[in-house]
Amino acid sequence: MTSHTGRPDTDARPWLDASLPVEQRVDHLMAAMTLAEKVAQTHQVANIHPDDDAEQIRAGRISSSLYASGATAGNERDEGVLVGNIDAAQRHAVEGSRLGIPILFGRDVIHGHRTVFPIPLGLAASFDPELLEEAAAIAAREAAVDGVAWTFTPMVDISEEPRWGRVAESLGETPVLSGRLAAALVRGFQGPDPSDRDRLASCAKHFVGYGLAAGGRDYDTVSVGENTLRNLHLRPFKDAVDAGVTTVMASFNDVDGTPMHAHERLIREVLKDEWGFDGVVVADWNGIGQIVFQGVAADRREAAKLAIHAGVDLDMVSASYLDHLEELVESGEVDVALVDDAVRRVLRLKFRLGLFEHPYATREGASNAPTPQTRSVARRAAHASHVLVKNDGVLPLGEDAGRVLLSGPFVDDGDALLGTWVLDGRGEEVATPGDALRERLGHRVTVADGRFPDVTLMQARAADTSVLLLGEHRSRSGEAQSVVDIGLPPGQLELVRAVAAYGKPLVAVVYTGRPLDLSEVLDLADAVVVVWHPGIEAGPALADVLLGDVEPYGRLPMTFPLSTGHIPTSTHQRPTGRLIRADVDRKEGRYIDALTYPRLPFGRGLSYTTVEYGEPKLSDATLVGDDSVALSVTVTNTGDRPCREVVQLYFRDPVAQVTRPLVELSDWAVVELEPGAARDVLFDVRAEQFAYYGRDLAARVDDGAIELLTGPDAASLQSVTLTIQTA
Repeated sequence: MTSHTGRPDTDARPWLDASLPVEQRVDHLMAAMTLAEKVAQTHQVANIHPDDDAEQIRAGRISSSLYASGATAGNERDEGVLVGNIDAAQRHAVEGSRLGIPILFGRDVIHGHRTVFPIPLGLAASFDPELLEEAAAIAAREAAVDGVAWTFTPMVDISEEPRWGRVAESLGETPVLSGRLAAALVRGFQGPDPSDRDRLASCAKHFVGYGLAAGGRDYDTVSVGENTLRNLHLRPFKDAVDAGVTTVMASFNDVDGTPMHAHERLIREVLKDEWGFDGVVVADWNGIGQIVFQGVAADRREAAKLAIHAGVDLDMVSASYLDHLEELVESGEVDVALVDDAVRRVLRLKFRLGLFEHPYATREGASNAPTPQTRSVARRAAHASHVLVKNDGVLPLGEDAGRVLLSGPFVDDGDALLGTWVLDGRGEEVATPGDALRERLGHRVTVADGRFPDVTLMQARAADTSVLLLGEHRSRSGEAQSVVDIGLPPGQLELVRAVAAYGKPLVAVVYTGRPLDLSEVLDLADAVVVVWHPGIEAGPALADVLLGDVEPYGRLPMTFPLSTGHIPTSTHQRPTGRLIRADVDRKEGRYIDALTYPRLPFGRGLSYTTVEYGEPKLSDATLVGDDSVALSVTVTNTGDRPCREVVQLYFRDPVAQVTRPLVELSDWAVVELEPGAARDVLFDVRAEQFAYYGRDLAARVDDGAIELLTGPDAASLQSVTLTIQTA
C-alpha cells in the first residue's frame, strides 16, 4: 500500500490520496474494481478471525465485520473486542489484498462502552439532548480505543407496546422526543468529523415500523399504512438523517406483507431518493436470509435479488450477496448499477471514517477504563433517569426516617443494574445501591439482598422506613425478551403487600427496561421512584436522590398503562367515531370491567417541591404564513426546595384531512426554579410544527384552529387556541 519512499502509492492507487474529495476517491477505486470485488464490499461477517479468515481477507472478500456474541447479543456476553485481532485482520486487508481496502469493524455500543450510562429509555427520561450527546461522545471515545469504528444505535422505533422488550433501547413513544434525542446521539457518536479517531459511525434503526410488532412479539408482522408511518414512525428517522447519520438499519418485520429487507418503496424511494440519504443501508442480522423464512423468496438467491432492488447495501452475515449477486448481474436479473450504488455507499463511508488513513486500532498507552470524569457524566445521567411518580412526604429521607432497611435483589448486584445491550461494561465496576447507602447512612441502614422474604419482613418490622428495590433483571428486557404480562416478577408484589401492612413508611424503587403495571405498588407505597436500569453509577445516584442532595427530575418517556390488558395506551390515541369525554370516560370507560386512562401519563415526574402552572398566553391569536407567535406560560415554584421543571407543550389539531392524535408533544423547555421563584417560559410557535401528511401522502399545513396545551405532563394541561392562516 506504500511506495519505496514509505508514503502511500497514490500514483498506482490514486484513491489513497487524502487530498482528493471523497467522491473522487470513490470514483478512482470503483474504476479499479472487478465485479467480484464490488460484490465483496457488500458482505459483512460476524467475529472475523485473522487466522481462520486470512485467505478470505487477502482475497478481498470481506468488507466489514461486527463483533457480537450472536444474533441476540444484548443479553449474551462475549470475550470482548480484541484489538490485536482487529489489527491482524486489517493488516491482511490493507497490505495483503490487491486493492488495500480496509475492513469496517462494528459493535453494539448502545448506552456506553466501559462507562455504562442508563438504558436509552432511561436517558430519554432526561429530556436533555446535550446530556445524551455528551454520553455518546464518551462511549465513542472508549469504543474507538478497542478498534470499533461503527455502532448500531440510536434505535428510534416508536412503540406503545411495553410487552416488547426492545422498548428499553428506544427513546420514548413520541416522534419529537425520539427525533431530537436521536439527533443528539448522532452528533455525539459522529462529532463534527466522523474521521476523528475518537468518533464512530452511528446507525439509525430499525427502519421502519418495528415498534408495531404484533402482540409485542419480537420479529413479528406489522400492519400499518404509509400515512401512519409518515405521521409517526418515520419522523425520528428523518431527524437522524438530517443530523447526518451515516448508516440506517433495515428492520426484521414486514410492513403490510412486504419484508422491510425487500421494501423498495420505503428504502429506495423514500429514504434514499426522497430524503437524499447517501449513507449505507445495512441489513439486520441475517435479515436478507430471513426473507426466505417470511415466505417471500424461495431461496437466498431470490432474497438477494429482492434486497438489492429494495436498496439494502450491506448484507449482515447471511452471505446472500456474496454467494449470488455476481451471478444475478451476469444473468441480467440485477442491473450492475444497483450493485455500484451499494458499493459506492460502503466505500464512501470508509473514506468518511478515515479508515484508509488510520486502519489500525492499537494506540500505545490508551485506556478506556472508566475515569472520575466519565463517572461524573454517568452519575448525572443516572440522576436524570430517576422519575419520582409518587411521594406522600416520605422523600427525601431525613433524620426522621430513623432506621432504614434497604432490601431487594439489586442492592449489591452491579451487573443487574447495567441494563440490556451492555457488551463491554463490567458488573464489578458498578457502584451499587448497597455500597452507596452504607457509606451515606452508616449504622442507620440495614442492607439485605432480600433472598428470603421472611427475613425481609423481620427486618422491615425492626426498621422505621423500608426502601424496597423492585423490578426486572436486565435480561428480562431487550431483544427477544417480550413478555405477556407487564406486572412485577413473581413474588415482588406479595412482598410489597406484606411490608406495607406494617403501616410504616415504604419507598419502592423500580428498576426496569419497560413500563410496568405499578397500580398496586402506587396504592401501597408512600413513595415510588422509577429508575429504569441506570448503569455504572446506579448506587451514588440513588443515594443522591433518596437523601435529597439532588432533586429527581426525570420524566416518563412512555405511558404506563393501568394493566397489561390496557395495552396499547399512549399519546398516539386518535379520535374515534364516538367522542371520548373525560367526565364520561373516566366513569364508564371503553371496557365494562375497567377504566381506560393511563395509570401514569407520558411526561409525568414529580419533584420534592410543588409547582404551579398559569394559563398559556399567545402574543397573537393568529399565525400568518411563515411568521411565528410566542406562547408564554408562567411556572412558579410554590415549595421550599429548588427544582428542575420540564415544561411541556402539546397540541391538538381538531379538524384535519386525516385523524390526528388527541394530544401530541410539540416542544418542551427545562427551567431551574428556586423556592418561590416564578418564570415566564416562552415557546416559539410556527405553522410547520403542525404539519402532517394527508390522504395523498403529501405534507401539508391546514388553515384553521390549533389547540395549544401546556403543563407538566400529557394529562395535566391547560389550553389556548391559535388560528393558522397559511397565506
